[in-house]
Amino acid sequence: MYDVVVVGGGPSGATAAEDLARAGKRVALLDRDGRIKPCGGAIPPRLIADFAIPDDLLVARITTARMISPTGRRVDIPIENGFVGMVDRADFDEFLRVRAGEAGAERKTGTFQRIERDGGGTHVVYRDKASGESTRLTTRLVIGADGARSNVARGEVPGGDTIPYVIAYHEIIAAPEAQGAYDPDRCDVIYDGRISPDFYGWVFPHGKQASVGMGTGIDGIDLKQATADLRAASGLAGCETIRREGAPIPLKPLKRWDNGRDVVLAGDAAGVVAPSSGEGIYYAMAGGRVAATAAIACLASGRAADLRLARRLFMREHKTVFHVLASMQNAYYRSDNRRERFVSLCHDIDVQKLTFEAYMNKALVRARPMAHIRIGLKNIAHLTGLVRPDYT
Repeated sequence: MYDVVVVGGGPSGATAAEDLARAGKRVALLDRDGRIKPCGGAIPPRLIADFAIPDDLLVARITTARMISPTGRRVDIPIENGFVGMVDRADFDEFLRVRAGEAGAERKTGTFQRIERDGGGTHVVYRDKASGESTRLTTRLVIGADGARSNVARGEVPGGDTIPYVIAYHEIIAAPEAQGAYDPDRCDVIYDGRISPDFYGWVFPHGKQASVGMGTGIDGIDLKQATADLRAASGLAGCETIRREGAPIPLKPLKRWDNGRDVVLAGDAAGVVAPSSGEGIYYAMAGGRVAATAAIACLASGRAADLRLARRLFMREHKTVFHVLASMQNAYYRSDNRRERFVSLCHDIDVQKLTFEAYMNKALVRARPMAHIRIGLKNIAHLTGLVRPDYT
């Protein structure tokens, strides 16, 4: 009998499993072998500090972000007093799983099939990779951390089958030295309807490699062709392609994360990817942590209602940031004209400072109220057309 079975071994599930094991719970971590999520791989300083990420996992340290508009306008935003770390998800995720195992979590490799219940308890049924046989893990609670189209969420949590998402696709390539449009110390974010009509494209350095990709929620878009066009525009068409990956990225947190009985969701399964930016690693790990906290509370009290703590704790800290980012996406991603105005707005020094302070620390900065007022007025001016995009 396990206290908790965690389904999904990405950053969210591995974090939940480690926290539970360190709290003295008997926990199993079930993960499919070999799956790597398409991801730019950016992690902010707060993640590095909160989750004790060692320096040797950072394959690059980014000091500048470049925003590129539909007309090719470039706005470079320096990252003052720090850097954004870049990780390769293949190595990063496995490090987190190994660390969970070292803390005491029992690792299982296989594919989740379903949850069954009988007089003997709750059972997670999965197909074991080694034997090919269906195997049951009996448990008191389940944490579903199995991605944006979570089978756990779909079968157990109201609304878990209707979460909106975009499809992300990227190619990991062998990166060149600095040349032309490519800089190994800079992340490029491309807001161009020819690459993505409703999201964005990216070129993110990973040391000797780079992630080049895009996302869209519109059916019929040729993701591979859009990525090929982006590589060509960035001078990366001739670079060796190491691997190609695609997966859904959720756009909105679910209104409910638990089934009121024995299941709670975490990470992409709960929809906790930041709107506008698509940033997910930090929020996935934060989601895994609050899911573990809720599970520990439920195990101690015997009250299934304590599973609601996961969503409540997460939203208490991050709801405002998610609301602001969703408003930005709804306002600016709907057309190239709006995207042009968004990149122009990013040229503003107030926007740059507050945006990166919020990104690095994962909270809206309240220390400069006049800057917030100025940004609000500038935002209205750009959206209404009172300010024309600055192309200088």
